[in-house]
Amino acid sequence: MPSHIHTLYAALVLSKKANARIKNIDIEEASKVAGFVSFVGYTDVPGSNQLDEFLPGEEVFVSSIALCVGAIIGIIVCESEHAAKLNLAASLVEIDYDLLSPRIFSIEDAIIHPSYFGDEISLQQGDLDDVFQNTEQILEDTLYIGGQEHFYMETNSFMVIPSNDDKEINIYTGRQNPTDTQEIIAFVLGRNVYHITCHVKRIGGAFSIPLCADVVVPAVKIARPIRLNLDRSVDMSISGHRHPFKIKYKVAFTNEGRFLGLDIQMWNNAGCTLDLSKSIMECAMLHMGNSYKFSNIRIHGHVCKTHLPSNTGCRGYGGPQAMLACKTIVEHIAAYLKCDPFTIRCLNLFKEGDTTHYGQILENWNVPRILDELKESSDFIQRQQNVEEFNQKNKYRKRGVSMVPVKFGIGFEIQHYNQAGAFVHVYKDGSVVISHGGVEIGQGLHTKMIAIVAEVLDCSVDQIRISETATDKIHNTTPTGASTSSDLNGMAVRHACEQIRQRLDTLIIDNNANIS
Repeated sequence: MPSHIHTLYAALVLSKKANARIKNIDIEEASKVAGFVSFVGYTDVPGSNQLDEFLPGEEVFVSSIALCVGAIIGIIVCESEHAAKLNLAASLVEIDYDLLSPRIFSIEDAIIHPSYFGDEISLQQGDLDDVFQNTEQILEDTLYIGGQEHFYMETNSFMVIPSNDDKEINIYTGRQNPTDTQEIIAFVLGRNVYHITCHVKRIGGAFSIPLCADVVVPAVKIARPIRLNLDRSVDMSISGHRHPFKIKYKVAFTNEGRFLGLDIQMWNNAGCTLDLSKSIMECAMLHMGNSYKFSNIRIHGHVCKTHLPSNTGCRGYGGPQAMLACKTIVEHIAAYLKCDPFTIRCLNLFKEGDTTHYGQILENWNVPRILDELKESSDFIQRQQNVEEFNQKNKYRKRGVSMVPVKFGIGFEIQHYNQAGAFVHVYKDGSVVISHGGVEIGQGLHTKMIAIVAEVLDCSVDQIRISETATDKIHNTTPTGASTSSDLNGMAVRHACEQIRQRLDTLIIDNNANIS
């Protein structure tokens, strides 16, 4: 995307210490770099530097204590990107710290101190204590699951264009939630939401960092367009990851491998602020059990507060960690009973009409049927035998084959997120422009929307163009996530096109016309 005229370039000034009080910021050496324009920090924020209304504990810029390495202390603005970043102007900012204690980085550190966000979260079904007193077999163990960098294909970049005529701000970003971006910026600047327009053409990967307001503050202060392009090292330094989990389990089962009860203790590493960590813990608790029926289950969740960059949502949103624990439990029991894990899986599957530990009655439950069909169509048993024979004959080369069911919930627990909007223009030459509330992150969302328009309006896909996702076209957008964007936005686009098609059909009938 080409830069706007008179654009300035920004680079982030980051904390090099965790849990450290900022004593002094010295920009003297940085200001000597040719092209230096300004340093922007928390005192330059015109509205609120505290983002508690949106992200509890978050600040636009560090005001006193840097909670983690990578905390954003300020922004250096220069006439060129070379001056701001490549000439290391940002690195020339000298910062004095007072180190505080304790410094907590791991889940084990948080357990020792103890350091948590809020109280323990609990979920229970049945009488687990009675089960453990009368069961045939009990196994227990602890599972550690590491974090994961999102590592999207393109690093985050932002361009902010302030208006000199009024208070309007246009920001071009790569976030999946344009409305959230719009509202945060308005809050930080102390302006109405309608002053802010967030534009998203497409983004090169999902789950971007919440950075957005930081770039807008210098643009407003200096009254010139600002561009910030993060390199990979900076992007990884300031971004949260998939949550590390510690999961301790105790499972009761029969001699044949049928589950009787499950006791779970879970801890996740939230990082230095809460962000989405409680929601992710709750999602993990709901996914515990996967496709298997535990009539008696007790789950305790702890959200750990540490001095790492705040971890955030990643693909699966807590579900993969819980399902990995279930898979581990199945493998553990199978190894103990010296039987095939697939046998344990099939023995413990939910059945039609069963109720989950969170109270949902399973309707149209097709997992057992699907497993049976796949077992036959893939010749799974024969493949297992072939793998076993190969592994017996080969010392250094090994093969494996497995079939694992997954029960994963989609959609938003926040009910008003389960909506979408669309804007469809049909021009006199028959061409169509559409805009919707979803963000294209490589999942083919725009292609699906074009296909829907082509079908409803009975026109060629060559006549249809997708406009950008922007908050001045579609307001109150839903975050693109939870595996819902195609369904929500697709139905909105379809509904809009059906209204237009109905009007066009009336014209065709009344005038005996052909508009194809």
